[in-house]
Amino acid sequence: MNDISQVLKKEYQARFEGQADYRNGVWSALCATIFSKHIPPESTVLDLGAGWGEFTNNIQAKKKYAMDLNPDCGQNVAGRAEFLHQDCSSRWPLENDSLDVVFTSNFLEHLPAKDIIDRTLEEAFRCLKPGGKIICVGPNIKYLPGLYWDYWDHYTPISDASMAEALSLRGFKITQNIDRFLPYTMSNGKQPPLFAVTAYLRMPFVWKYFGKQFFVIAQK
Repeated sequence: MNDISQVLKKEYQARFEGQADYRNGVWSALCATIFSKHIPPESTVLDLGAGWGEFTNNIQAKKKYAMDLNPDCGQNVAGRAEFLHQDCSSRWPLENDSLDVVFTSNFLEHLPAKDIIDRTLEEAFRCLKPGGKIICVGPNIKYLPGLYWDYWDHYTPISDASMAEALSLRGFKITQNIDRFLPYTMSNGKQPPLFAVTAYLRMPFVWKYFGKQFFVIAQK
């Protein structure tokens, strides 16, 4: 695991260094405008594949966990969340029915096989309380058949439909499925001003023109 952790650390430093402030601003807008509507502040939340911890650090919740193999994540969420440095498909160190929300964004496509995704979703189902929800955001292969593979560490193609089916097969009930949500990237390449990002998030009728990522919510 140490070797994988160091590879992830180098990859994400190369990909995101120099963008930290802008990325944090984007995540602040996302949490305030969209995700806070689905996550009450009294919730216990696990950020699955937390990366550099932008969601964890910006969402309001009573108790927060951040899970990732990248050791930088632990430094970035220190003092705000409990860091779980582990393989997400191994048993989580949490009790059954202990979470209100599992959140994951731009992560599951990085897992190298569908059986690993399945085991991860099974752990999410075990740890969520009855009525708890999992929120999944990710690049939609349906609208990115070529660009999807421009990231070397994208392994598993996922669409909104296949994400919903994977969740249903693990026992979840789909409550929301938006096939076009965010543009493919919100921080790499062009960086629109943050007021424009907030305006976009408040106008779902334009998502169908620019959205390349799905937004799926399911309930236990």
